[in-house]
Amino acid sequence: MVRTPLTPWERRRGEKLGALLREARGERSMVEIAAAAGLSVETLRKIETGRAPTPAFFTIAALASVLGLPMEKLAAAAAAGADEGDRAALTA
Repeated sequence: MVRTPLTPWERRRGEKLGALLREARGERSMVEIAAAAGLSVETLRKIETGRAPTPAFFTIAALASVLGLPMEKLAAAAAAGADEGDRAALTA
């Protein structure tokens, strides 16, 4: 399977998501959070570092639940910083 390259905005969005999740995790270990969310530690690591910038919805929902983050906050963070070209692509 050939994966379509990510746009610069998709990479920035993944980095923002990772930073938000790391901040919400605080002092808790990756092992603790990954286990509670039903993920592997490697998957969580990839999301937090932006190496998996487009994780599945249910993965994010599980992390949000474990971390006590409202989905609205995650959605707002993901949309923040989009330029006009990015917004046009989202509505197309």
